Formats: sequence, structure tokens, C-alpha cells
Amino acid sequence: TVSCYADIIAMRHPKEGAPFAASQFSEVPIINAGDGGHNHPTQTLTDLLTIHREKGRLNNFTIGFCGDLKFGRTVHSLVNALSRYDHINFVLISPTELKLPRYVKEEALKKKGIPYTQTTDLESVIPQLDILYMTRVQKERFFNEEDYLRLKDSYILTPEKLENAKADLSILHPLPRVNEITVAVDKDPRAAYWRQVKNGKYIRMALILKLLGIQV
Repeated sequence: TVSCYADIIAMRHPKEGAPFAASQFSEVPIINAGDGGHNHPTQTLTDLLTIHREKGRLNNFTIGFCGDLKFGRTVHSLVNALSRYDHINFVLISPTELKLPRYVKEEALKKKGIPYTQTTDLESVIPQLDILYMTRVQKERFFNEEDYLRLKDSYILTPEKLENAKADLSILHPLPRVNEITVAVDKDPRAAYWRQVKNGKYIRMALILKLLGIQV
């Protein structure tokens, strides 16, 4: 998908590195709006703004990433971004087959000596989380439907599973949602994903204005 704004191109592409390749030949700025299972920088700006608005800071918290961490480009981007801040504990929650890629852990966490925990059990770690970043298991990333069907319901967040969570937990999700967060959670004040969507609109407006050199 390519969107053009006069002197800007926003590109969402199924292949990793496609926006970078396009930028080598483009005479106008290319916005990476998501490249395959690699990165999603504009969503990360949205997530950082949301975290700051929800928590008032970008350090000193424990964040759990849950779901498809292998192909989840929003997760890869946000882990890299948050590794630049102090005193953040990372909890990586996924099926064994969908663990965070080794290269992300090596570059963003291990090289910087940042501690992290890997687990398959969401309920055992949810009491310690300040932020829970849920993701969907993405059907389009699987080579066969059998594996997708086996893993797609690995984690389903319900009000019952939130009973032991912190009162000020912030629940984020890059959307779209399938069924990994039940609609009953939408009424919980800790559900921040609708506010996250609104922040995404503001962030992308600001980015376009910045690249166009327009001051408001």
C-alpha cells in the first residue's frame, strides 16, 4: 500500500526492507508504515506517546509483550525504542514457536545488558506488569493454516485474567484485534488501546507536517 501526500510517500509493504529500498530511489521522503515482519516506526511513535500519556514517563516500568513476538513488527520496533530508556523490565510472553527473534534480543537487549524474561504463561506474570502490550497472531505470516489454527488462541485476555493485575495497568494493542482481547475488557479503564488509536492519528499528522516543513 502506498499513500502519497504531495511531497511524501507513506509505504506499507509485505516485504522486509521495501521502504528502505524505495528510499534509495525516491526524491521525496518515504515513511515506513510497516515492512513485513520487520519494523513499524510510526506505530512505535504512537506507542511511546501513549505510554508517556498513560504513565507520565518512559522509564522505570515493567512491560509485557504478549502474542506473536516472532512476526510482530510493532513489537520489534517498540522493544528497540524502549531499550534506549532506563530501568525497563521486559517480559516476553509467547508460544515457543513465536518467540522474539534472536537478532532483536541480541541487538536491543543483550548487547546493552538489559534484563528480560521469557515465558509462555501470561497469567503467572500479569501481576508484575505496568504495561501489557497484546498482539494478534497474524494468519498472513504463516506458511500453513494448520500452524495458525493451533496457535491463534494461545492468549485471550479476559476480565477474569485481569483480576490479579495492577489497578493502574495499561493495556495496549496496535490493532486490529481478532479475539486476543475479549470485548468485555473494552469497558475496563485500564484498556488504553482506544486512546492509543487517537494518539496514532496525532502522531501521523505531526510526522507529515514535520516532513512537509509546516509549522503550526
